[in-house]
Amino acid sequence: MDRHIVHIDLDTFFVSVERLINPKLNGRPVLVGGTGDRGVVASCSYEARSYGIHSAMPMKMARQLCPEAVIVRGDHEQYSKYSNIITEIIREDVPLYEKTSIDEFYIDLSGMDRYFGCYKMATELRHKITRETNLPISFALSSNKTVSKVGTGEAKPNGQKEIPAGTEKPFLAPLSIKKIPMVGDKTYQLLRNMGILRIHTLQEMPRELLEQVLGENGSVIWKKANGIDNTPVIPYSENKSISTEQTFQQDTIDVTALRHILIGMCEKLGFQLRSEHKLTGCITVKIRYSDFNTYTMQTRIPYTSMDTVLIRHSKDLFDKLYQKRMMVRLIGVRLSHLVYGKQSYNLFEDTTELIQLDIAMDRIRKRFGTDLIQRAVGRRI
Repeated sequence: MDRHIVHIDLDTFFVSVERLINPKLNGRPVLVGGTGDRGVVASCSYEARSYGIHSAMPMKMARQLCPEAVIVRGDHEQYSKYSNIITEIIREDVPLYEKTSIDEFYIDLSGMDRYFGCYKMATELRHKITRETNLPISFALSSNKTVSKVGTGEAKPNGQKEIPAGTEKPFLAPLSIKKIPMVGDKTYQLLRNMGILRIHTLQEMPRELLEQVLGENGSVIWKKANGIDNTPVIPYSENKSISTEQTFQQDTIDVTALRHILIGMCEKLGFQLRSEHKLTGCITVKIRYSDFNTYTMQTRIPYTSMDTVLIRHSKDLFDKLYQKRMMVRLIGVRLSHLVYGKQSYNLFEDTTELIQLDIAMDRIRKRFGTDLIQRAVGRRI
């Protein structure tokens, strides 16, 4: 059976939501993210992009490039609200979908062409989302995830595109190698130094040569360049969870120590999330007192995998939950409403230094073990 995979991307999602809230922002260059000089751009409007600004750029640099830009700190609750609305619309209308981030989805319409044209169905879904949310949305339909994702990028802003089966290679050929998912800045520079600028050149290269240069990633990139991707659409579910807890040999009332243990737990779970390419939308803290009475409290959060966000919310929940002022026998943290998605940084609040710190710590953990490094305020569990 032929595959029909749709990739949906909500164009400049954070900016679009801000413009719904404040129409005066329409037509103006807008930056969403940390408002201080050490902040980072989480999203920017197309007007701002014309100045060379892009996501993850230091806010100080963005302000220098476009002094007249309007800077908005961002509203996590509003973004999650609209993301959930769109998720419900998609849930009602399609047989199988995957939510990879707060503003990105894959939909598998394979087999639906016999009953209802897949492109027509995707078009009507796009119109429905726009009608019910007033948000711009782009999509592309092809035979696999990679080509559909690249196609969506070519369809933006606020457009749609179909890449029929059999035309994947000619569609990709004239595009920049940077359009290929997995080709980051370092890989791009390496390939460019080899004289490779367009995907067509990768298509003509022997796969073994790319493997020699890039290792296992070379084979994956070669396949993507040739429009080959058998990755399935993973059914979206918010029921899965990961958790950790600690029962003390001796009950304790040392609140400072308990908070430090929570930090260690959040670091452990955050690393697990990022290692499994997942995000969480809900955090729960659990306390069991010496009388064996157990209490939990949870809160919904914007999808994230960042330690700093998990730590902040777990400490807030603990402070609200710890009311009995008696000895504690057990504490725990659970992350639920998990979705598959790329590593997500809290670009609204985290500085570039904190982002680089988490990346460096993860590299050390992957190489030497999870217990080798942690924040000084955390406690191993």
